[in-house]
Amino acid sequence: MRGIGARGDTRTRVRAASALATAKVMARTTGAFYVLGGVLGLSITAIAPGNDPSGRVLVGTAAAVALVLGLTLLVWGPRMPHALHHAYLATATVLVTIAVHSFPNLVGGITLASFYVFVACDAALFFAWPFAAAHIGFAMALCLWVLPDRGLPWWSGLIPAGVTFGAGVVVGILTRMASDADIDVLTGLLNRRGFEKQLNPAIDAAGRGGHGLSLVLVDLDRFQKINDHLGHRAGDAVLQRVADTWLDLLAPDQVLARFGGDVFALLLPGTTEQAAILLTEQLRAAVTMGCSAGVTSWQPGESGSLLISRADVGLYRAKQAGRNRTVLESSRQLPLAVELREAIDRGALDVHYQPIVSLTEDGGQAVGVEALLRWSSNAQPEVTTEGLIRVAEEYDLISDLDELVLRRACADAARLQESFASLDLTLNVNVSGLELAETDYAERVATILSDTGWPADQLVLEVTESELAAESQTAIANLHTLRDRGVRIAIDDFGTGYSSLSRLATIPSDILKVDQSFVAAIRSDSPAPPLLGVIAALSKSLDLQVIAEGVETEYQAAVLTELGFALAQGYHYSDSHPVSELINDLNDGNPHAGTSDDDSLSASGWIPLG
Repeated sequence: MRGIGARGDTRTRVRAASALATAKVMARTTGAFYVLGGVLGLSITAIAPGNDPSGRVLVGTAAAVALVLGLTLLVWGPRMPHALHHAYLATATVLVTIAVHSFPNLVGGITLASFYVFVACDAALFFAWPFAAAHIGFAMALCLWVLPDRGLPWWSGLIPAGVTFGAGVVVGILTRMASDADIDVLTGLLNRRGFEKQLNPAIDAAGRGGHGLSLVLVDLDRFQKINDHLGHRAGDAVLQRVADTWLDLLAPDQVLARFGGDVFALLLPGTTEQAAILLTEQLRAAVTMGCSAGVTSWQPGESGSLLISRADVGLYRAKQAGRNRTVLESSRQLPLAVELREAIDRGALDVHYQPIVSLTEDGGQAVGVEALLRWSSNAQPEVTTEGLIRVAEEYDLISDLDELVLRRACADAARLQESFASLDLTLNVNVSGLELAETDYAERVATILSDTGWPADQLVLEVTESELAAESQTAIANLHTLRDRGVRIAIDDFGTGYSSLSRLATIPSDILKVDQSFVAAIRSDSPAPPLLGVIAALSKSLDLQVIAEGVETEYQAAVLTELGFALAQGYHYSDSHPVSELINDLNDGNPHAGTSDDDSLSASGWIPLG
């Protein structure tokens, strides 16, 4: 492990060491010191005895000036340039010296010398060591001069000057120890904690100034192979070289952090999305190994966590699309995301259910239902369910949305089963690939099943095949855990994602759902697509159930039956319905098959799946 000596490390460590030096915190702290000094100065000027009116006026004026300067810092300080705070601190030192020198009472003058400690603490808190030492040294020098100048012995200034020095050093050390907790020891960059501390002040500054703010997450592709094949020292060396290389390409106000593992985060104040993409491409081109990156920008009203999660979605999509590329996750859909967030919080989303029927039973008996999200947006009425899911993933809403749908679906299915004791249906619910990658997902599903009372062996979780393209070990582990507990797994839209026979052997699954594009190709004027027969034969060989989606005609149903498909769903049997309509249809004794124009439940009865 190297020391902090390289150019890039030094620059970053200076930034991290003054992590407290955000404009707002610095202004409020220095302003508070000024106001406190001014109030105390005016108070002691009013009550301390003394026979020198001109000195009392001079000290009172200095205290009043300190009070006014403090108020200006509290009001306008966050907008002031960082360098201006040096002038404020030097002015404070001079004002204290004037007060000590001119106070009409000698004891009061000595007392006012304690204000030098304020200067030392402020300098140690907010400035790098060279600047802090300069301010502390200036305060000590004036302290050692002013007290003897009032006729006191030469050594009279040693105690207040020593206390000023000690307070500054202690505060400086403690501040830097706290800042070190925000630094990644290996690279010298900010770590995730330090980066997140920088993020909120940057958002505040962007909001006040009305300028852009972009965020980038970059992942080193297949970095784990370096550790596995060459060892962790080689991996550490790669991370250090990447950090140094990228720091050399960044402006002073651009913040680079090691966000975790081989993921780096980049905060770009005053930068548009397109400019951020260009800079990201420069960073990627500057290193020899491939990198995947997600880019996004901040919009008014967004939190830091939402910004990070959207960049993370972009990174995920870059890796999913084949790695070594940059993907923009734009923030232009904010109104829809805000509306969706409110709808989730109110529970104002509907879940409808489309029957899954058995082709081997007369009349196409329903054996299960698929839960389908239904919601009408005022901000974007034309948004599709797929678009809605994308927005939820992009704005870190997918976890709450998935939980809402799964909990509602399990509760509704339990109502169906409670209303009809002989009912033993299967409930199919879609799950986002991002959710599967969460380590606690299997436990959350178990909690929902426990809360709603829905049996695990009657739940089928549908995963879109392409969602597994990121090859997440966590997702695969979650699928194994869920299957061990009785939950079945269906690969949705089979044949349109990243299909391969080898993946069927590695991905834990029980059911294939054939994409409706294959069913739509079944026409009376042409032979059935050969691939459907292959899928039917494959499912039998692998002992997988198959559900054909998008069945719209009697002819399609007949062909699928002849090919050996056992299950199907589509408008030929029924559209999706709220659970109350399903219950009413069954209670009304009108459960016969219909078409896409028939709002009744398309089933002649319910039988258990399998």
